[in-house]
Amino acid sequence: MKVLLINGSPHASGCTYTALSEVSLELLKQGITTQIFHLGKDPIPGCIACGACRKNGGLCFRNDIVNEVLPLVAQSDGFVFGSPVYYASASGQMSSFLDRLFFSSASLLANKPGAAIVSCRRGGAATAFDELNKYFTINNMPVVSSNYWNQVHGSNAAEVKQDEEGMQTMRQLGRNMAWLLKCIEAGKAAGVPMPETEERIWTNFIR
Repeated sequence: MKVLLINGSPHASGCTYTALSEVSLELLKQGITTQIFHLGKDPIPGCIACGACRKNGGLCFRNDIVNEVLPLVAQSDGFVFGSPVYYASASGQMSSFLDRLFFSSASLLANKPGAAIVSCRRGGAATAFDELNKYFTINNMPVVSSNYWNQVHGSNAAEVKQDEEGMQTMRQLGRNMAWLLKCIEAGKAAGVPMPETEERIWTNFIR
């Protein structure tokens, strides 16, 4: 089993990476393969709702990092999306990335556990965390929790490591993710079918 961890910070080895690494280390201890993918510093344009990706097997006409991640998503059994907190929200890169990923490739993510983590200096973590969790709850994804909201605090990686409660939260998140993945695997082995899904009903409020 494999968990893909996405670093939505422009800093490859900063606060968000430090938190993701703690989750990753715990997953590895539990026998789960991990990969941390850094979105980088290049701009990620937002979705323009053209629908081209849905005609091209999920591939966007922009042919940028979103397309690069798709094979990794298909190969993964669980996900952790990490973002710094900017103005009480996720980073612009992460928001654009997730908008396009979930619009183009929802089927690759559905029924796979997802978790969000956020890092901030002081405030705004709760609203950014809530923003990220909404992607999972619109796409049939089990949400993995921890013993507290998945957040760490600090202005740099060294300070994040001093956030003992935050780092403990990351470790517990890793254990909970591993447990859920193993439960899903055991269910499949026992013949428990995946949840049945109905054809989507679309209701417009203005007719």
